Amino acid sequence: MNRLSGQPRIPGEVEVGAGAGATVEPDPERLARVLLGRLSEPGDAVVGRWLAQLPAVDVVQAIRDGTVPDHPGLDSTRLAGYQARLPGLDPWLDLKRVQDAGGRFIIPGDTEWPSQLDDLGDGRPVGLWVTGTGSLRLLALRSVAMVGSRACTAYGAHVAGELAAQLAERGWVVISGAAYGIDAAAHRGALAVGGMTAAVLACGVDVAYPKGNAELIRRIGVQGLLISELPPGEHPNRFRFVLRNRVIAALTRGTVVVEAAVRSGALSTARRARDLNRHTMGVAGPVTSELSAGVHALIRSGGATLITDAAEITELIGAIGDDLAPQRSGPVLPRDLLEPVVARVLEAVPATAEGAPVERLARQSGLPPDEVLQRLYELGSLGFVERHGAHWRVVRRR
Repeated sequence: MNRLSGQPRIPGEVEVGAGAGATVEPDPERLARVLLGRLSEPGDAVVGRWLAQLPAVDVVQAIRDGTVPDHPGLDSTRLAGYQARLPGLDPWLDLKRVQDAGGRFIIPGDTEWPSQLDDLGDGRPVGLWVTGTGSLRLLALRSVAMVGSRACTAYGAHVAGELAAQLAERGWVVISGAAYGIDAAAHRGALAVGGMTAAVLACGVDVAYPKGNAELIRRIGVQGLLISELPPGEHPNRFRFVLRNRVIAALTRGTVVVEAAVRSGALSTARRARDLNRHTMGVAGPVTSELSAGVHALIRSGGATLITDAAEITELIGAIGDDLAPQRSGPVLPRDLLEPVVARVLEAVPATAEGAPVERLARQSGLPPDEVLQRLYELGSLGFVERHGAHWRVVRRR
């Protein structure tokens, strides 16, 4: 019998949080955290505070026995809710299901656990279900979140795809939520250039949601990572999407909002990132577009930095001095290099065929005639003006 769930144990050994080919039996702490993931919803602060005081095994036993003395935030109603979910749960079965899907269940203390998730405090995940190749901890060290509206415009989808591709080519991991719209465009942009991308799901890693993105989610699982707090087989609901966003914000170095209406859920990711002292960035859209109104408000309030390309993103979140964006400037014209007094004379010379005499140019420029004449000859040597009899005129360039 499995003492954590009261259910028969699945025979055989299960690979959990170990390297490829390993067959190690899960430790009790891991099994207990699998159970807690079933008993509570993501971000449950009551369970989080409990885990900060006791091992997960003791927390599960306390729920089973109903002996929880003066735990902050834990009342009889909440305890009854946890206990109501206990019957029929089998953490061994969950671990076997994720193993069959080529995944693993990682918990705090594992070498693959991203320590930046600890910034979520009591709302830190009790564990993460992960499928795909590569270490989540190492990939998250150089990652960017890209989020936005599901009903995005063609402009938004294009910008998200371009930014994701540019970031992937620079060696950054693009993380999003695999939803329609901006999320999907960001994932596809990274995949298109052979880059790494990861999706944080609001359902189990073995559930393809939304169904229209099933093939995209499959590709992410092969080329990148699928991540979820929810056990295998779990389906999303409205609240799980919002709770999922906090993981995206905490996992990455910064969050880019490409398109978002005033009430867009993507803005919750940006707010979470800001609260966690992560860089928050926004892409400007047409001022007439309601789908960009939320991003514009975020930028105007100082809650996000305006960015236009991947270089500006990496300058904010990359290594100091190593990821500087190029300085933007217009083309330098030859006349831009002239000394101010010479440029002043040039401005006075007409471009008409008849030109103007030195006296008129002196009046126009406010300089003595002798100095004007000297500057005219300098300009003539440089090919800006030419003498036509007693008059001077601008050289017409082909």
